[in-house]
Amino acid sequence: MKTHLVCCILSAVAVVTACGNQNGKQAAGNGMPVFLDDSKTMDERVEDALSRMTLEEKVTVLHAQSKFSSAGVPRLGLPEVWMSDGPHGIRPEVLWDKWEQAGWTSDSCTAFPALTALSATWNPEMSRLYGKSIGEEARYRKKDVLLGPGVNINRTPLNGRSFEYFGEDPYLTSRMVVPYVQGVQGNGVAACVKHFALNNQETNRFTTDVNVDDRTLYEIYLPAFKAAVQEGGAWAIMGSYNLYKGQWNCHNQYLLNDILKKEWGFDGVVVSDWGGTHDTKEAVENGLDMEFGTWTDGLKSMASNSYDSYYLANPYLEGLKSGKYDMQTLDDKVRRVLRLMYRTNMDKNRPYGSFASPEHAAAARKIGDEAIVLLKNEGVLPIKDAKKILVVGENAIKMMTVGGGSSSLKVKKEYSPLEGIKERFKDADVEYERGYIGDVGGEYNGVSTGQDLSESRFAEQLLKDAVTAAKNAEYVIFIGGLNKSDHQDAEGADRLSYSLPYSQDTVIEALASVAPKLVVVNISGNAVAMPWADMVPAIIQDWYLGSEAGHSLADVLSGDVNPSGKLPFTIGATLDDYPIKTAEQYPGVPGEEKRLGTNMATIMNETYSEGIFVGYRWFDKEKITPVFPFGHGLSYTTFEIGEPSMVGSAERGITFKVSVKNTGSVAGAETVELYISDAECSVERPEKELKGFAKVFLEPGETKVAEITIDKSALSFFDAGKHAWVAEKGDFQALFGTSSRDICRTVKFTY
Repeated sequence: MKTHLVCCILSAVAVVTACGNQNGKQAAGNGMPVFLDDSKTMDERVEDALSRMTLEEKVTVLHAQSKFSSAGVPRLGLPEVWMSDGPHGIRPEVLWDKWEQAGWTSDSCTAFPALTALSATWNPEMSRLYGKSIGEEARYRKKDVLLGPGVNINRTPLNGRSFEYFGEDPYLTSRMVVPYVQGVQGNGVAACVKHFALNNQETNRFTTDVNVDDRTLYEIYLPAFKAAVQEGGAWAIMGSYNLYKGQWNCHNQYLLNDILKKEWGFDGVVVSDWGGTHDTKEAVENGLDMEFGTWTDGLKSMASNSYDSYYLANPYLEGLKSGKYDMQTLDDKVRRVLRLMYRTNMDKNRPYGSFASPEHAAAARKIGDEAIVLLKNEGVLPIKDAKKILVVGENAIKMMTVGGGSSSLKVKKEYSPLEGIKERFKDADVEYERGYIGDVGGEYNGVSTGQDLSESRFAEQLLKDAVTAAKNAEYVIFIGGLNKSDHQDAEGADRLSYSLPYSQDTVIEALASVAPKLVVVNISGNAVAMPWADMVPAIIQDWYLGSEAGHSLADVLSGDVNPSGKLPFTIGATLDDYPIKTAEQYPGVPGEEKRLGTNMATIMNETYSEGIFVGYRWFDKEKITPVFPFGHGLSYTTFEIGEPSMVGSAERGITFKVSVKNTGSVAGAETVELYISDAECSVERPEKELKGFAKVFLEPGETKVAEITIDKSALSFFDAGKHAWVAEKGDFQALFGTSSRDICRTVKFTY
């Protein structure tokens, strides 16, 4: 079996020199070939390397040679490119041609909180720490490309992969993705931002053809990708499985060539999602640069090497030789791959990285601490001087780092909520009852949790035992929600219901009837129905927090950490509260048949007829009261937001200054959220849109001034007819609050 070997660049110098200078190229003045000379610009080195490559070598670097690597050019000392799934941790090694584990004993990583949790911090500095830390882990494991982060918008709470994304708002997602990308790439590892674009569901993800107007595309679904490219400087973008305008998005003319490469000036590589390439001609002409995952079941193509049969392999090579495809397009793709190499594994100043370190565990815990959202608290939290605590719920003990799809991890250690609570409240009598039977499995792609979650009691007895124990407890902490099994928070299939699975609502309501100090901790990657919200005195929105999950939850429950997380999505009462109402909107209706690999598949036509009204925009438009609004999150202290002041102009930029005072007795943080409202416009606009935020940390009694600056872009909408952003003259309002529904200050201004 082949092993993960990266060519040694320095030793390759002698090989290149011995081969002579091809195509009449002269060596650099110091005797070193230009493409290996660090004193030359990247463009000079790329062009020199390109000129030395044969046609076969150029094609070779455009497609996979194994599950997670593409070939280099050993003759020239150009290294292989190695990739790894993220975005929450570095995936364990798999075999060269198969998904099965390679059996390494040194690939147990740090699991960081899921990206929805990161978004809930509303703190770009946490995102930078996250990117830096996971980038160090990727670098140590000799990965050149990290397949993440994901920035698709939560259009429906049923999306099984929402936990991998940043929530429902394009502005919040944009502000959080930029420092993540910069943090990763500071380690000489490319962030591969995914899934470009309109990949907002798992059901029918290979066959959904999205119909969406340009205004909605540009205002809701593209901003985070654009920010990652133009502000974050992302070196790689991954196409998505679905279709748009009748073309698969891994080779889509409008998305990849017209928008990404031409309009945005993206100079990195476009990587296919694994199995997302379907045609050589489209792949060549419509923007794909590197192909992965085609025929992923080994030698199905009956070729001696299945990778040579990829669409961008021998079929492309033969087309080039016959004159079917032009050399200019080929060279553009190869330049992008070479540029990726020079930015990653050809950079001699690249850091070495670190792996599963105490510093990374501390970073995961810090991010998790700041991500947890206190949704409701009627004097129950924080827990102080408790004598007897009952913990109920399967999610208190179930490992959550294994499963869920490609983000599944093998971790060095995962602290469960029950472990964290027992460790923190060691002076209390902490008991546990399961309460319900959920998912007793614990294996994904050969990684096993090692947990025995089998249960001999029936559901009725589990409920009875939990209620009996709750009657004798001082505090009851129910820890439930979703998990990483199919049709929950998992890749490949969406949720089947907005409600909690496994009859958890019944358990919570029964506990509420006997436990006056009940805390419900919901672990999920998206909104869930909470019909018991009025019955429960304290509710926490927890997340998949990775290795330090139990510690972070205990930190907040105990008050060692004052919660400061804010919801990155809206929690409605029922699924009917959300804008998706028809089969045409989701999951799509059958259309034409199209070839998918070696088979024919029915394409599902889906229309985003809700347009720009996603998340809180829809709730505002329809005057629907959410259970908990976008941006909501409580604290163990209280804050006072002062009157904002304004300097500057909308044309040149406005800076708002807002005083924030901690009026309570506990140190804490508040996030000031700025929404812009355009009451009169030639097009329909949302009631308000998030356009700025600032998180302020304050000691008791302390006052600080939060500054938020906006420019004309905050006032603009996308005019599809002009294909341009337009800010119309008139009156606007700057709305300041602590959630989309808690607006406490307003400033009027004119543009």
